[in-house]
Amino acid sequence: MTASESSLIVFIMTIIISLLLLASLLPHLTFTAHVNVGIVNGKEVTPHSRSYMVSLQAYGHHICGGFLISDQFVLTAAHCWNGLNILMVVVGAHDLKDSKSSDHIRVKSYIPHPKYEEKIPYQPYDDIMLLKLEKKVQLNKKVGVLPLPNEGEDIKPEAACSVAGWGRLMIDGSVSNLLMEAKVSVMNNNECRNRWGPSYSVSQMICVYGRGGSCQGDSGGPLVCGNTAVGITSFSALRCNSSDHPNGYTKISAYIQWIDIVTRNV
Repeated sequence: MTASESSLIVFIMTIIISLLLLASLLPHLTFTAHVNVGIVNGKEVTPHSRSYMVSLQAYGHHICGGFLISDQFVLTAAHCWNGLNILMVVVGAHDLKDSKSSDHIRVKSYIPHPKYEEKIPYQPYDDIMLLKLEKKVQLNKKVGVLPLPNEGEDIKPEAACSVAGWGRLMIDGSVSNLLMEAKVSVMNNNECRNRWGPSYSVSQMICVYGRGGSCQGDSGGPLVCGNTAVGITSFSALRCNSSDHPNGYTKISAYIQWIDIVTRNV
């Protein structure tokens, strides 16, 4: 593959992520008075069984997912924040319409990975961000944390994992305010590269396949294998859960040192 072809693939991935983010940031333009929520071919989770999940909201609209890694830090995707929006973090939620059962907390500090800031917006490399909350959350049955992998740890191909979020049920289908989940399997890195091309980074990314998967609005949520967050929902094709271009996730084990430094010093 030539350099120009590689550049074209990177450009296409950038456009895809830009469009996905735009769709999630402007729900009032497409679905007035509704929130785009759901997982493609998934099912509703048992309420609060994924107590680490949070909804990132701007101006009262869900735009991305995220998850608690401590009582004051949320891990999400860097492309979920455009540097301008003031994000509200909703913890303890299941049905986003039921505000009485959840807590809304402002973000004190936005910390996208520094290498993400150096590149053009909405690209898939180093797509990871920490949010420090204005106050510590009270950990209980409805609000919990999700463990992270060890530094450099790899997840084996065909490992059984899951994703969850409040993204769309399908690209142009029905919506739901309920937290949804789907089972997925980790794809072999060589196969991921074959599907996405040379712009796919083995050291920074994971991709998965399955009957269900992530869609618009699920960005920032975790890819969970066992009881560990191994990935962050980052990029996909415009057709949700495409078999030709499987959903991509930021590989968390590549960023453990950075996460530790930030959470200790911010």
